[in-house]
Amino acid sequence: MSSIWTPGGEVPVDRGGGTGGQTPPSSASRPPMGGPGGEELSPEQQAQMEAELAAMQQELVNTPASVVIANHAIGLFQLAALHLSVQPPNLEQGQLAIDALGALVEGLAGRLDEHEASLVDALAQLRMAFVQLKARGDTPPG
Repeated sequence: MSSIWTPGGEVPVDRGGGTGGQTPPSSASRPPMGGPGGEELSPEQQAQMEAELAAMQQELVNTPASVVIANHAIGLFQLAALHLSVQPPNLEQGQLAIDALGALVEGLAGRLDEHEASLVDALAQLRMAFVQLKARGDTPPG
């Protein structure tokens, strides 16, 4: 059985089944948390932080993976658009983000539920913009 790293520690991953109904690891299995600058937290602050983390983890567990993946894909779309919109456009970084988005969208074809059509359209728009910018040749050499 393999595992995946999470903020709560290593979590075993069952490659044979879904995650429906699973709950995140208990706070007893999590490493102690420090505050934002490394300062120690009071027991009350620690308990509050652990409760908030558990609530966020439970919300994530209850969210379909297609929704989370679509959200990350939108982040890649935005990253590519930013790199293509600066002057001069950063084609290398834009292409990397476009390729990553393409790997997600095309690699998961048929599995992204209601988000798939809009992600396919977004990917096509980015690719068209990239081709047009590259044809203009307004990036510095190198």
